[in-house]
Amino acid sequence: MTRLQPDVDTLSADDALDIEMHSLVRLAGIISAGTEPQLRDALARAAATCRPSWVEEVVLQSYLFAGFPRALNAAREWRRASGRPAPDSDPGEDFTNAAQWRQSGEAACATVYGPFYERLRHNIRQLHPALDAWMIVDGYGKVLSRPALDLKRRELCIVSACALARQDRQLHSHLYGALHSGATPAEVRASIDAIADLLGPDDTQRYHQLFARVLGR
Repeated sequence: MTRLQPDVDTLSADDALDIEMHSLVRLAGIISAGTEPQLRDALARAAATCRPSWVEEVVLQSYLFAGFPRALNAAREWRRASGRPAPDSDPGEDFTNAAQWRQSGEAACATVYGPFYERLRHNIRQLHPALDAWMIVDGYGKVLSRPALDLKRRELCIVSACALARQDRQLHSHLYGALHSGATPAEVRASIDAIADLLGPDDTQRYHQLFARVLGR
């Protein structure tokens, strides 16, 4: 796999993310809220720097945070940029796995939310019981528990996606989630910095301040 050198304005020498994860995190943010030219550039870089299986997982999980239109656009551009065909089949299309997805989803969600898990389940169910079921079975089970990409890397990508989409409430939750999933504070900060040129200085500073409050509990 050909390796590209990082852009000097988006990756510092002491960055906590390697080039592969930097490209992946940046891609997640751009799928969520970037322009089509930015998406094409990010996917071209990902094709040269990232494991294809990881890129596919970030594209797939993006429908949870960016919606189907952006996920479909990203998948289409990924097929073009990578030259890789879609697999003939996937466990995600077999809905007889729903019971396992529920079990895996409950475990993953409990990891991400830690001591806030029971409160989260109560609050979401108060919004609508279907949302609670979809969050666990579809979100954390069917999608975020897929084995091709670990939960820590997924959460760092979700931090980027929520930040660039300015989804502050969800970002707050997933800043905790990244830590609960094993990310270091330096990796979380680097995930914000990976999209700093797209966020702008004010929002970049604001999100670093939000993370500082998370660390302070």
